[in-house]
Amino acid sequence: MLRIHFGPDDFARVRLAREPDPLWEIVCSLHRLQTSQGRWAYADWYRATRDTLVGTPLGDAVRRLLVPVVPLARYFPDFLTPQESADGLDPGLAAIVDTPPTRVALEVRRLRQISGAPPWAPTLVERANREEFAKALRAYHNAVIAPHHDHIGARITGESALRARETLDTGIDGLLAGLTPAMRWRSPVLQVDYVEDRDLHLGGRGLRLVPSYFCWRTPIALADETLEPVLIYPLHRARLPTPVPPSEASLGALLGKTRAAALRTLAEGATTSELARFLGVSPATATHHTTVLRDAGLITSQRTSNSVLHTLTPLGAAMLRPSGPTRVTAPSATAGVPASAAGSRTFDSGRSR
Repeated sequence: MLRIHFGPDDFARVRLAREPDPLWEIVCSLHRLQTSQGRWAYADWYRATRDTLVGTPLGDAVRRLLVPVVPLARYFPDFLTPQESADGLDPGLAAIVDTPPTRVALEVRRLRQISGAPPWAPTLVERANREEFAKALRAYHNAVIAPHHDHIGARITGESALRARETLDTGIDGLLAGLTPAMRWRSPVLQVDYVEDRDLHLGGRGLRLVPSYFCWRTPIALADETLEPVLIYPLHRARLPTPVPPSEASLGALLGKTRAAALRTLAEGATTSELARFLGVSPATATHHTTVLRDAGLITSQRTSNSVLHTLTPLGAAMLRPSGPTRVTAPSATAGVPASAAGSRTFDSGRSR
């Protein structure tokens, strides 16, 4: 168990990520490829990822370069998930490249002692090798994370909206008590189901909470307690189906001023009762409107306590923009793969936790 100890100054410094952290999603998705546990929750993503990786240079890079230093184990190096990643993939990868060699050497030694490290891992102390490693991370993200960005982003946005409302209604105590069944708030200690038994004293630094789409059941914290405290936690697995493009029937049902007003209202998130009050309709009528919007793939809904919070999907947000959404073409799966990663061996995802 991980016990996170809060002091009086820490409560005012609790932050909740509003967007996916790309490097944490990379790390957690690599963990999903190393075990069959929870695969049902990511079945579509897993099938698409195997199709992308098997028999490709990128698949070989994932198997030989990425998985060995990000094992599904007690420890992997903290420098691979820098705080700068909260601002996006580019700042995160730049921070990995800029990590001081002494810190890289220390964390690689710890990886070798605790989880086992590949023979080439000590060469990451050289900046050029970290640059090549960052290229492999970028290629992996472009190939198997970016194509699902809208769905992942919608899930994280919905989680953030839900937790923000819980904080307004019940304070930090309510937020910490309701994150996930893997955590239990016993003020002033947050008890977390964890891979090892240890204590983390925040000491006035606060805590950054990062919901992760690919994190499964067990939250993750940095091993180095001198770094800014962060806790990665899984989204609730009671998931709605992935939004799909609306059918002609759904679009036809969507037409009308009232539902258009409902969609605009839900841009900032709203419960069914709040939507009913804003539209001047009964709760039953508001429920009908949200059902149509959800069936059309324009909103998602999450139950919290005795209410249901509705937020927009990326498609719903695009409907409110003056111009239509721009089509984005996914990069090539092999773009940016280090030459050293090229090979003919297939990707192996058989290792189990």
